[in-house]
Amino acid sequence: MRSLREILRTVETKATQTFKMTAAKQLAQVLLHSLSEDCYWSPLSDPLPEFMNKEYQSYVSNLLCRRPELYTEENVYCPQDNVEEALLLLLISESMANRDAVISRAPDQQDDRAVSLQDASAVYDLLSITLGRRGQYVMLSECLERAMKFAFDEFHLWYQLALSMVACGKSAYAVSVLKECAKLRPTDPTVPLLAAKVCIGSLHWLEEGEHFAKMVIDLGEDAGESLAKGYLALGLTYSLQATDAILKGTQDELNKKALQTLERARDLAPEDHQIILYLSLQLALVRQISDAIDHLQEALQLCKDDMNSLHLLALLFSAQKHYQHALDVINMAVAEYPESFSLLFTKVKLEWIHKGPEEALITCRRMLQMWQMVYNVSQHSGSEKCSSVTETPVIKRHNGLHLTLPDAHDTDSGSQRASSLAASRLEQAMSEITMQSSTMKQGPMQLWTILEQIWLQAAELFMEQQHLKEAGFCIQEAASLFPTSHAVLYMRGRFAEMKGNLEEAKQLYDEALTVNPAGVEIMNSLGLVLSRLGRRELAQKVLRDAIRIQSTSHIAWNSLGEVLQAQGKNEAAIECFLTALDLESTSPVIPFTVIPREL
Repeated sequence: MRSLREILRTVETKATQTFKMTAAKQLAQVLLHSLSEDCYWSPLSDPLPEFMNKEYQSYVSNLLCRRPELYTEENVYCPQDNVEEALLLLLISESMANRDAVISRAPDQQDDRAVSLQDASAVYDLLSITLGRRGQYVMLSECLERAMKFAFDEFHLWYQLALSMVACGKSAYAVSVLKECAKLRPTDPTVPLLAAKVCIGSLHWLEEGEHFAKMVIDLGEDAGESLAKGYLALGLTYSLQATDAILKGTQDELNKKALQTLERARDLAPEDHQIILYLSLQLALVRQISDAIDHLQEALQLCKDDMNSLHLLALLFSAQKHYQHALDVINMAVAEYPESFSLLFTKVKLEWIHKGPEEALITCRRMLQMWQMVYNVSQHSGSEKCSSVTETPVIKRHNGLHLTLPDAHDTDSGSQRASSLAASRLEQAMSEITMQSSTMKQGPMQLWTILEQIWLQAAELFMEQQHLKEAGFCIQEAASLFPTSHAVLYMRGRFAEMKGNLEEAKQLYDEALTVNPAGVEIMNSLGLVLSRLGRRELAQKVLRDAIRIQSTSHIAWNSLGEVLQAQGKNEAAIECFLTALDLESTSPVIPFTVIPREL
């Protein structure tokens, strides 16, 4: 190490540039593969005692040679650990490789081009290892973008770039790069499978996801073990499209295709617990509860501690009205995954129904404490997401971020649809504009959205207990985070309705519906308020729209029955009440769509 470091400190000439790049790569390899962080010593200090003898013998032999001229040590940067030094060396090597790159396609330069590509690829592979250790994927993607001038018809560099973009959240760019990778290797099933994963997950590009999944399936037996995953991806795409569909006929057709495709995936991979889980979820979505439980038991036998499987089992028990069994399962899941807010929200709903709002509020208080802990960890993690390269959402800072629920007994106290994705992006932009005069804080958007949901859940529980002062406090806290959120506007509408301000409630529901036009809960509340205001024809239309969007909503069917009954249409009202009763018998405490459908 001392010899390589001294070589790199020598004043370079044009003749030694290539040699120095090789030395830098070799030293980086030694630092990464042969030296732990505990054994590291900086370039300006002496080695640890156990290394002194070996290093000294090598160093003495080098002293017999004529010493070259070295750079001075004034105002130099000194790395603090082996990864930092390796990264510095590799960035220098990358700069040299880019400067001396041979990119001409002329036949007489083919050999030089191959050598240049080989040197550059070695540097970028080492950069991937080094930056991956520190989670610096944004920086890695920037480095690999610079490598694209070497990358004509070079699958490896294209695929590395795609993986780095997936890792740092540049999903749309990643899909574009994966399309190029698929052209370079049309018989490799992992490329379209990864593209389908990104499309189905963070982007919600379902048509593109369907296209990539079919690319895997079209490979047939050549896809090998990936064929079952291809059918899984296609089945999830159909399932998500069914959730997004508005017409009931389209929903039924897509749900049927999803079920058939997932069954085909299960036939190809009968031991894959993930495939069986999503087959069970699809059965649950079409309200075949008993069949869903049977399949889910198979998935749990294969993977007993899978979080989504345990969560779905709790929801299925709640759909059968076995609330104590559901609570037992959710408590077991929370013990295994204590930081899962999705599980905790389900626990709150179950406790509310089975034990009452007072018990559920205790869990809400614990959720606030959990959020505080997760927030503190995220603040001290030193994540690269604070980089100027990526835009992070701007959020209003809470005073001191000391979060507590008001005590109602203290008198001094105060899975997603496409349309909901669009709504969340719209309200984020609107909230940022609204909060420009406030104290700002950068942070992960998902974390602040969870905090908003906790406050609104607590507000709902306080309203159930008729504690309006405490409910108002919680709504105000949520509104301080996202003033134009459809969830906040909806809860403010319910609060106004509870206080008897029907016109104000209607206006707030209208605003919430503007942000999230497919909000079934919002439409249901708006319909009932319109009915109370005497506008029953409009109320009926709003509720029918809600049912068209979500035909399994027993609450919307029941509300429509109430409006029809108020209009004197008793026969139609009875049909609605019977439908609501039938749907309620298989309805979980939280929609099954809360289980993420992703590869």
